[in-house]
Amino acid sequence: MVLNIWKAFPKFRQECKISTWIYRIALNTCISFLRKEKNIPEIVSLTQEAERSEEDDETQAMLQQLYRMINRLGQLEKSIVLLYLEEKSYEEIAEITGLTVTNVATKLSRIKDKLRKMNKEK
Repeated sequence: MVLNIWKAFPKFRQECKISTWIYRIALNTCISFLRKEKNIPEIVSLTQEAERSEEDDETQAMLQQLYRMINRLGQLEKSIVLLYLEEKSYEEIAEITGLTVTNVATKLSRIKDKLRKMNKEK
């Protein structure tokens, strides 16, 4: 990915923040890689092992459940919700994904509804 950023840097027009531009390149690089890859794993683990106390067990269980549900979403939906969880603004998500701000808001609302429905079905 660093090589892709290096190659694309002369084309950077400074119309957006550098972090947004790098996110866009990273997202496109990942999508291109997955398209080329024949053996895509069904579920990608998004959780990391961390030390946790007894009082964090319930929160950790809820986070693991959330990430399992996010893994069941489509590629674009997963990208949008993960950017949202990283506290990116709708404008930044729109720039990164190539969608309009209105479309991001609509898709995010639908994703939240979908996740709520999945949570009720568990």
